[in-house]
Amino acid sequence: MKDYPDRMSPEQARVFRDAVLDIVSQIPRGRVTTYGHIAALAGWPSHSRMVGRTLRYTPGAESLPCHRVVNKEGRTAPGWSRQRTLLEEEGVRFKPNGHVDMALYLWEPPITL
Repeated sequence: MKDYPDRMSPEQARVFRDAVLDIVSQIPRGRVTTYGHIAALAGWPSHSRMVGRTLRYTPGAESLPCHRVVNKEGRTAPGWSRQRTLLEEEGVRFKPNGHVDMALYLWEPPITL
């Protein structure tokens, strides 16, 4: 694993986790956002992979709309075939390459500093 110079303390990791879960809970139905946007909103813009780990390994996260989080190209999570179905049930359309049309469905709340 890459050793980040801005490595989190246990307390910072708890705050990050709580922020990630709060942000994901706010993604509107029929919209998506990216791991990178969530990481930036949580105050750690270089930690988009940690967003994915947080969503995967935090007990209770499965009750959140995690299916609304995709990568910056609009690709769904590998190995989670149901994600596309859940998004399509909310009206999200995919381009011929199988990616979410980010121009239409990206939810990008303002980053407040």
